[in-house]
Amino acid sequence: MTRRPTLLLTTLSAAALVLTACGSDPEPEASAEPTATCESVPATAEAPSSVSTDLAVAPEVPASDGLPPCGLVVSDVVVGDGAVAEQGDPVEVKYVGAFYDTGEQFDSSWSRGDTETLPFTAGGGQVIEGFDEGTLGMAVGGRRYVTIPSDLGYGPAGQGPIPGGATLVFVVDLVSVG
Repeated sequence: MTRRPTLLLTTLSAAALVLTACGSDPEPEASAEPTATCESVPATAEAPSSVSTDLAVAPEVPASDGLPPCGLVVSDVVVGDGAVAEQGDPVEVKYVGAFYDTGEQFDSSWSRGDTETLPFTAGGGQVIEGFDEGTLGMAVGGRRYVTIPSDLGYGPAGQGPIPGGATLVFVVDLVSVG
């Protein structure tokens, strides 16, 4: 008698599997091309027109619904006419940092006061690599929109409020060089 319940359970289990398989959607076919996670774009581009050119006003970063760039992209909003930031120069900047996809701000010197600046050595590794590279060649009085891929930002681990793999945008105003 013990064989009959076991046989019945085995038969019911097999029938359930067949019915489940028949009612399920087919597996999607594997694509020959991998899904893109970023887009190759030129290293320089036009900044979004919604970014303010008024250096007396804290800029806002618009959300983006497109794929993020695979590499660093630098866009001059305002071209300065003062001294140019070169490797090793002490510089002071005002900035807003936001997430590429949402435009949500995660840090800003402006939030600490209109005259608050961030001092660092240009190209000296005191800030994330993309920020460093994005400010080189900027002239005092300029505003730049810098899009930074994760590998030039906080990488796969992230840091603080920045999740791993995040593409970031900084709007940077170069206040002084030297």
